[in-house]
Amino acid sequence: MNTSALSAASVLVALAGMSFGVHAQPARTPSTSVTIYSAAEPGAVPPSTYRPTPNNPYAYHQQQAVPGFAIVRQDRPINLGAQVSEVRFTDVAALIDPTTVSFTCLTDPGTRVLEQNYQFDLVSPDKLLENFIDREITVTVPRGDHTETITGTLLSSSPGQFVLAANGGLEVINGYQGITFPSLPEGFQTRPTLVWKIGTAKPGAHTARVSYETEGVTWWADYNLIYHEGTNENAGFLDVGAWVSILNRSGGTYDNAQLKLVAGSVNRAPRQDQRWNSRRELGMVVDEAVGGVGGFAEKSFFEYHLYTLGRSTTIPNNSTKQIELFPAAQKVPCDKVVVYDGLGQDVWFGGGPYTDANLGSQTRKDVDVYVRFRNTPQAGLGMPFPAGRIRISKVDEADGGVEFIGEDVIRHTPRNEEILVKVGKAFDVVGERIATDFKVDHSKEMMEETIEITVRNRKQQPVDVIVQERLVRWLQWEIVKSTHEFTKIDARRMHHTLRLAPDEEKVIRYTVRYTW
Repeated sequence: MNTSALSAASVLVALAGMSFGVHAQPARTPSTSVTIYSAAEPGAVPPSTYRPTPNNPYAYHQQQAVPGFAIVRQDRPINLGAQVSEVRFTDVAALIDPTTVSFTCLTDPGTRVLEQNYQFDLVSPDKLLENFIDREITVTVPRGDHTETITGTLLSSSPGQFVLAANGGLEVINGYQGITFPSLPEGFQTRPTLVWKIGTAKPGAHTARVSYETEGVTWWADYNLIYHEGTNENAGFLDVGAWVSILNRSGGTYDNAQLKLVAGSVNRAPRQDQRWNSRRELGMVVDEAVGGVGGFAEKSFFEYHLYTLGRSTTIPNNSTKQIELFPAAQKVPCDKVVVYDGLGQDVWFGGGPYTDANLGSQTRKDVDVYVRFRNTPQAGLGMPFPAGRIRISKVDEADGGVEFIGEDVIRHTPRNEEILVKVGKAFDVVGERIATDFKVDHSKEMMEETIEITVRNRKQQPVDVIVQERLVRWLQWEIVKSTHEFTKIDARRMHHTLRLAPDEEKVIRYTVRYTW
């Protein structure tokens, strides 16, 4: 075995080109396919997950597990000698689950794996020092304006410091410029490696298809919408763009891979929590599909949706990659929905009617604003929307600038369904809600409550406001008196719709009777 002089700073790079023991298979570009599954909550992957902060670039990464996984499939050439051969497959993901590895010989179905070992004890300066305790190494240390080379027996090692028996005494090394090791210890690898014992009746060149599951990979969708006002204050149009973000911290790079994304809730057996343990920063790769050529094609797949990229792409390790999900849609019709929900919360019954007269004594004044549109082919859409974050901006006609006005998250949304995005709270529309009367008669198993709701429009334009009321005291109720017509939405909600002119105020009063 050859001796190699390796500095601690360059040991990984230097060893990457060396081979110890049985040689790996010839390095040729494999045919690779990557299918990524996401377990991320919509909009719940913050930038700190994939972009280290200047003050502490690693702390977050060491705490959080990547919410997803991938199935990797590769076709690779292999050379088999006798009836039983040992084959090393390198360049597999560091977070591979070795129990999921599948091997198929495409050129000889009878060739099979008899034994498999996954070797993941990767070489590093600290590990090399630990394995050379009581063995001889050579260290180059600074001595003022020159350096000195010391050869001795390594007695102990800790990060940044070790002790040598040299020159008839002990040398405590606190800083060094380089270390020379006589060899690579047996069992160490420069990269994660699958070692197979393969049985075959046909020695020679073959093609193997290998597939496995790896943690550390996920994807999510981001939607960027631009709002344009329509002919009235309550309607407009949207330009809708959609992007896929792919986070790869699996420890493997997938070159020229066929990419597939699965949208839907795929059940997995419980497994022990895993934590990130990376010390390398992430890069950002933007891969834009120009003109829609080679973009994603969508289809139903079992009870999920499968998105297949129409071209190959490279997914580097420790990177976040962005690809256009579908070409931007223009002038999608939408409505601006203004809602006043004075109570703002539901109440748990707890086994009986809620008879506390103080319910609703502290109510909201905020009026919520939503943008609503339908995901239909007629509107220029019609593709299933994977769950993700949806951001809305609006063009400032004064200078043409695009200004952010709000964001929300959406769940998986099939085509032809409505999408409702909460963008914020109205500045110039105010609501008030008070209970003006309440009485309960336990002998008759009945209570009545009178509610007064006031909504004021301080805008210079008219506005439509949906007043949502929650009938939360009990499931059995009826409206015995109301100043305005209402629509019963479900067993616990009703809506009043108000049209308010500029600077107009309207008051709704109603009495509800609960019985049990």
